[in-house]
Amino acid sequence: MSLIGKEIGEFKVQSFVNNEFKEVTKEGVLGKWAVFFFYPADFTFVCPTELEDLADKYEDFKKIGCEIYSVSCDTHFVHKAWHDVSKTIKKIQYPMLADPTGTLARDFDVMIEENGLAERGSFIINPEGKIVAYEVIAGNVGRNADELFRRVQASQFVAEHGDEVCPAKWKPGAETLKPSLNLVGLL
Repeated sequence: MSLIGKEIGEFKVQSFVNNEFKEVTKEGVLGKWAVFFFYPADFTFVCPTELEDLADKYEDFKKIGCEIYSVSCDTHFVHKAWHDVSKTIKKIQYPMLADPTGTLARDFDVMIEENGLAERGSFIINPEGKIVAYEVIAGNVGRNADELFRRVQASQFVAEHGDEVCPAKWKPGAETLKPSLNLVGLL
């Protein structure tokens, strides 16, 4: 079943951001674009490469009005401990959400119940709190922040220009497509 159009559920979690613990809620997410970036666990192998890639691109996401929320089933204390010992994780300025009960992972349908971990899932959320794009991939394959950024830009463009669609590899300023009326239902 697709999660496109699903409104994210109510939540209240702790986060580690800017060397502080802060509460993050659904209400705090609404009103702007957001990416929920699930990863299996802190102190692992592929995860820090992805989180660093996002950290390097974070200013670009902020410039287009999009907040990044990394999410794992670790506690906010574990996020802090990882931050304190890892040069890579020290670069992160976006909120690292703690989901030790798996509430968010279950709501986004990425919980691996038998392991108590989240799959690698990237979700683009519009300002109304609805999922407009997502991907879930195997735990042994890292994701690319540049491609995720491009997808956020395309999602924003389509939200603003509802009669146009973005082809493969579309970037701002590139040509879009205007589907004919008889093909709109076949997109």
